[in-house]
Amino acid sequence: MADISIGKAPANSAILPFYATGALVFVILCMVMVLNPEVFTGHYFSPHLLTIVHLAALGWGTMIIFGAAYQLLPVICEQDLYSERWASFSWYTLTAGVALLTTTFWNLNTGWIMISGGILIVFSVLLFITNVVKTSNICSKYSIQKLFISSSAIWLLITVIIGLLLAINLSFPFFEKEHLQILKLHAHAGLGGWFLQLITGVSTKLVPMFLLGKSTKEKLLKFAFIFQNLGLILFLLDGYFFGISYRSLLYAALVFTGIMSWLLYLYDAFKKRLRKKIELLMKHSFLSFLCLIISLLMIPMVYYSQGYQWTMLYGTLLFMGWITSIILGKTFKTLPFIIWNGHYKHLSGKVKVPLPKHLYSEKLTIWQFRIFIAALLVLVTGIIAQYLPVIRIGLLLWLAVSVLYCVNVFKLLLHKTK
Repeated sequence: MADISIGKAPANSAILPFYATGALVFVILCMVMVLNPEVFTGHYFSPHLLTIVHLAALGWGTMIIFGAAYQLLPVICEQDLYSERWASFSWYTLTAGVALLTTTFWNLNTGWIMISGGILIVFSVLLFITNVVKTSNICSKYSIQKLFISSSAIWLLITVIIGLLLAINLSFPFFEKEHLQILKLHAHAGLGGWFLQLITGVSTKLVPMFLLGKSTKEKLLKFAFIFQNLGLILFLLDGYFFGISYRSLLYAALVFTGIMSWLLYLYDAFKKRLRKKIELLMKHSFLSFLCLIISLLMIPMVYYSQGYQWTMLYGTLLFMGWITSIILGKTFKTLPFIIWNGHYKHLSGKVKVPLPKHLYSEKLTIWQFRIFIAALLVLVTGIIAQYLPVIRIGLLLWLAVSVLYCVNVFKLLLHKTK
């Protein structure tokens, strides 16, 4: 973390609300899943599952990523964040939007409340993307990470605009295409555009930093950017105009090529690392990459199989395996530094101060990691077997993971200067 220019860090008040809200929503998400295990055995288009997916994608994943991105943008661009005020305002609009959207999804109460939630989320994303673009433009130094983050922000805007149009379509039908068809495109724009490209860009900065390793194979990242975007664009265009067909497997192969290029870059940094011992929190990242690869290899099975269990497994691996695992690990690699910077930066070198890793409970992260593995394996087994008792056990384990994570996050947020 020594490479981070802490003098350029935005105020904690612009960042910490995202972490606090994300941690609480993670617990709420897991509680909702525990109370509704049957959603993992039914059709993917149901009110309760729509609520769960949007809590996971917006209230959990996007909420935490917004906070982390506002912290990391000045690091990657080596410039101050363009507007801390806009960052704070994007928290208000995102939180209100998620609350309105998910509560109306629960009973599929279509109308202006649902649409208003969508509008607030779009507005929040516009604030985010403006901060990303303006901060990036200030930076004259080119970096592939900056390109990935800017691209991911644009994909997020596309995703939420499609989502808003879908919400409007439920009340005032205007789409000529089938609603479920566009819903699939909406989901993959978010997964392959927003989450994948944001995680690719940020991980190629943070993973080498934490491993004390550096790869010089920048071409791999250029290939990653080209193939991830090419495959996604072709899938969306073909899917909209001609419908999702066997050609989607070709587009998935292009995206997979982009993902493997990115992971090969990280592997090269891993081989050249100076820090030989792999920390527990970094193992979360490696598990997330494994879940991503398995989910992509499942795409032919999802396309050709009958029923919904493989589609459900595909989504579970992406949201609860890939996205959640990387957040669980990276939170305690970045948030302690943010808290430390706010409490002890001015005291460093003058008096003895704790290290960032001393501000949270390492024991809780150990149990978080262990239970996370058990929760994922049990839930995956239950979904494959379509057996509710096993699914219930898996979801209870997920609730335990979320509570451990939330307790540790609030231990950091409520830290008092010693």
